[in-house]
Amino acid sequence: MENPSRTIAFDALFNFRDLGGYPGLDGRTTRWRRVFRSDSLHGIADADAAAWAELGVKTVIDLRRTFEVTKFGRVPEAAGLDYRHTPIRHLDWGRVDYPEDTHHPRWLADRYLNFAEEGADGLATTLSLLADPDRAPAVVHCMAGKDRTGVVCALTLALVGVADDVIAEDYALSTAAMTALTEHLAKADPTPVTPRYFECPADAMQLFLDDLRTKHGSVEGYVRDIGVTEEQVAALRSHLLTADGEPAARR
Repeated sequence: MENPSRTIAFDALFNFRDLGGYPGLDGRTTRWRRVFRSDSLHGIADADAAAWAELGVKTVIDLRRTFEVTKFGRVPEAAGLDYRHTPIRHLDWGRVDYPEDTHHPRWLADRYLNFAEEGADGLATTLSLLADPDRAPAVVHCMAGKDRTGVVCALTLALVGVADDVIAEDYALSTAAMTALTEHLAKADPTPVTPRYFECPADAMQLFLDDLRTKHGSVEGYVRDIGVTEEQVAALRSHLLTADGEPAARR
């Protein structure tokens, strides 16, 4: 499929995107319709059934914590769909100090580093699932599709050679979806949302990747430290990147 839409519209989803078309290792690009990122799939509507079926999703990877799945539910069951719950443990954001002079991208990057440390088991399991070509097309999601999902996608893209600035741009694409999502959340739940939690500054992802390399030498060094094997990294690159000689897709 040449130059498909990166953002895929659904009635009940706000932040559903394709990770295809990005420049990676050795002049190759990330394949379209292999890995998608999304906000929570629990509310997917009947009106979305045809568009969902057209994607041919085989695996849904849910990064939310158990209480979130219990409260909101999960993607509807369907024949041939494998649902995997790989929660990312982390500090509750509401309990983390936010002084008046806080640099917000730095604060978010610290939260993402906490995902990488406290949620290492969930991240390792998620990356191992994404490395399996038989599970594609796969969707990885959390609640808003920007933070836990953003970290998983950043790691995945970095491992296949996508440049940091492109990864940060992909992360920041969630900005456009957050207005509609926060409006929906305000209608569905009277509890006020915290606006800064839904911001997506590209600098936050860049800072996180810098931090990870400082602590582990490289992104590949980090994933090896948490238990992702060399063979799994190779498999990820093999099935997520175009083969030599395939036409390059748009960025």
